[in-house]
Amino acid sequence: QVQVVESGGGLVQAGGSLRLSCAASGSMFMINAMIWYRQAPGKQRELVAGIGSGGSTNYADSVKGRFTISRDNAKNTAYLQMNSLKPEDTAVYYCSVLVSLEGSYWGQGTQVTVSS
Repeated sequence: QVQVVESGGGLVQAGGSLRLSCAASGSMFMINAMIWYRQAPGKQRELVAGIGSGGSTNYADSVKGRFTISRDNAKNTAYLQMNSLKPEDTAVYYCSVLVSLEGSYWGQGTQVTVSS
């Protein structure tokens, strides 16, 4: 069983920064990718950023140039550095961990609130 725990959310003013962490633990073969999603009230969950096992990354157009995803393979942890935050970035941020031969595991989410 794999556990995924997100942390680092909070309340920040527009223009500020936050750093989210996603830590995976438990028995697993290999993590293929770690992906951040977000869901705002009344909206569908959307992909924010993802990082593969080799370090390749992809971002939603809305966060390009402001957010940076990274990972520490030794710690099975991914990070999402969020700069120049906007009120529209307010959402619950979820981490999905894709484990080889097993599928995906999700965390419980962490709330990010950006005030104007």
